[in-house]
Amino acid sequence: MKTYGFDGDAPQGLGRKVTSIYVYEAPVRLWHWVTVLCIITLSVTGYLIGKPLPSVPGEATFTFLMGYIRFAHFTAGYILAAGLIGRFYWAMVGNSHAREIILVPVWDKRWWSEFFFEVRWYLFIERYPKKYIGHNPVGQIAMASFLWAALLMCMSGFALYGEGLGTDSWASHAFGWMITLVGGNSLALHSWHRLGMWAILLFAMIHIYAAIREDIMSKQSMVSTMISGFRMFKD
Repeated sequence: MKTYGFDGDAPQGLGRKVTSIYVYEAPVRLWHWVTVLCIITLSVTGYLIGKPLPSVPGEATFTFLMGYIRFAHFTAGYILAAGLIGRFYWAMVGNSHAREIILVPVWDKRWWSEFFFEVRWYLFIERYPKKYIGHNPVGQIAMASFLWAALLMCMSGFALYGEGLGTDSWASHAFGWMITLVGGNSLALHSWHRLGMWAILLFAMIHIYAAIREDIMSKQSMVSTMISGFRMFKD
């Protein structure tokens, strides 16, 4: 099922009387909210790892604050990586909406027409929105970019993690090449990793704004859809 503009392009059997359509399956919704928690945890702990807290008073034997922060960061990183693997798997076995942010039809001229329409809509140039069963074209590009950014963050994170574990560790063997890619300087990779954190946080703010905006202005559910799985269309 294609997810082009709902106006005039609704699949056969779907008309103005349809009020809800099941879009996002449970594994997709679970991945979304687990990823949200991982991003929050990784951002807070990653910031503190880069800029550690002042020394904690007391006997060092009883103080393990930064150790707990690093443990939370590494744990969230593992969960994020496992979630990405699961998300790519579900893109192969799930419904068409599970694939639309993995395989973006950039070869389709009509898709580009829809994309530029949505850009004009977000810029308040277009007055009337189009309704989409799944992601609109701008949403597809944004979410696809997030997936690849999250994948690079996992890879660079495991490369830095492997440096601490040692050159004989699985992380160093699997991802140590990323340090070599930036001239063998792990500090440079750390800087790119930190920059990626800010890019993802910027994406999250825009993503939340766009979802709430669409919920209000385009008369179709966005936030609740990622909870129930159903997209509601309002007349």
